[in-house]
Amino acid sequence: MTKLQVYAWSLCPHCRAAIQWLNEHHIPFDYNEVEEQSPEILQKVVEVNGGDDWVVPTLEYSGQWIPGEVFDAARFEKHLKQLGVIQ
Repeated sequence: MTKLQVYAWSLCPHCRAAIQWLNEHHIPFDYNEVEEQSPEILQKVVEVNGGDDWVVPTLEYSGQWIPGEVFDAARFEKHLKQLGVIQ
């Protein structure tokens, strides 16, 4: 079963809000602390976010990526629908 991957930073308030939203909606996900990722994964997160630096929370599901951004519940839900995580 494919699971949503959340690349986040423990000190990021937007990441904490996204994780809280996922937990409240009982959506399974893997939390990936961005600073603990391999150089290859970190490079992909940077690439998805425009190539200058990593931005979190960055989402990945079935090879599709959503760049990090300021948390907004409605937009977050829209992204999850776009990825096919929820209907």
